[in-house]
Amino acid sequence: MELYTYSAVKPNGETVSLENYKGKVLLIVNTASKCGFTPQFDGLQQLYEKYHKDGLEILGFPSDQFMNQEFDNNEEIMQFCKVNYGVTFPMFSKTDVKGEDAHPLFKFLTKEKKGIIGSEVKWNFTKFLIDRDGQVIDRYAPQTKPEKIENDIKRLL
Repeated sequence: MELYTYSAVKPNGETVSLENYKGKVLLIVNTASKCGFTPQFDGLQQLYEKYHKDGLEILGFPSDQFMNQEFDNNEEIMQFCKVNYGVTFPMFSKTDVKGEDAHPLFKFLTKEKKGIIGSEVKWNFTKFLIDRDGQVIDRYAPQTKPEKIENDIKRLL
């Protein structure tokens, strides 16, 4: 239940409680617009379109912590995602996902599911799969393409 105690800020400045996503299967992803993994937005959007009606929510958190691969402001980020990849799943404001200033949500996620080489997020497009009860079920490396996660998502739906 701890997952639902967090909130995050949308690009328009609105604070959204993760409690709004209670009962949904979540795929939480730290994203970047200028990364070699950026084309994964296509796969994420396809998953969203295919399974949103069944209870899947994909939550994107842009981060500029990995070689400055994100635009400076939220408007540019949202425009890029919409125009180039047709992103319609919820995106949030640019967020720190590692280090002392990491968003509390990412501190929670990395504590719940450590990576192969430690708990901290190591790169863009690290993905966390959460079940309908708010339990962190799995963590996927940046190289893991969204379509490789599809069967895990279907099991939770």
